[in-house]
Amino acid sequence: MNILILEDEEPAARQLTQLLAQAGHATPPPVLRSVGKALAWLQANPLPDLIMSDIELLDGNVFSLYELFPVACPIIFTTAYDQFLLAAFQGNGIAYLLKPFTLEQLQAALTKYERLRTSLAPPPAAPSLPPDVMRELTQALRQHGQPAYKQRFSVRMRNGLYLLQTADIAYLQADEGVTFAVDSAGTRYPLSGTLAELERQLDPSRFGRLNRSELVNVAFIERAEPYFNNRLAVKLRAPGLTLTNSAAQTPEFRRWLEG
Repeated sequence: MNILILEDEEPAARQLTQLLAQAGHATPPPVLRSVGKALAWLQANPLPDLIMSDIELLDGNVFSLYELFPVACPIIFTTAYDQFLLAAFQGNGIAYLLKPFTLEQLQAALTKYERLRTSLAPPPAAPSLPPDVMRELTQALRQHGQPAYKQRFSVRMRNGLYLLQTADIAYLQADEGVTFAVDSAGTRYPLSGTLAELERQLDPSRFGRLNRSELVNVAFIERAEPYFNNRLAVKLRAPGLTLTNSAAQTPEFRRWLEG
């Protein structure tokens, strides 16, 4: 079975490839991280037997890809969010795996695909998302907007679990393999997950990326001033320190600041 993976997060793609190998698919599938690259690949290659697809890719929502290219093969969606799409996919026979998923859940989805494939009359035609379902899902994504973003984190402290509200986080910082949330008092709270994983869980209108290792909460920004080499010095109201962004991030960060 030829599988194509659409996944923008390298750890998630690596885990999915490993789970597929454990499920008996030894040949690593191609992994594409953006809508643009996926479109180019689909235009240049035969359709795979199955697509394992995240919903949010590097350059946009994956449903824009399926509007540009009529995919006539089954799709198993993999995502970190469990909103309205779950019931729609279940009702229409499309598997939906909520991250993080297990080998058993993946195998169940692959078994469902095999049952669907073998039940088709010869010559076997790959099932696809019906046009009405595609329109319904696309409209739902546009109308209902963003996924449910994190409102709080449970942080393991010496005396138990501490609930840290995302509104109280001034910035997040990756430091030697650990991601910390820093509040207005400068207290650092270790969080589970990489900075990229946490970024996807946070409201992008509130948390913006400064550089490879830091995200900042716009509510704590007092001002941003020009700095060396086309960078910005970002002064925080609390905990009263200045962070600097990367030069490559400056144009996108300026657009984010302007809302």
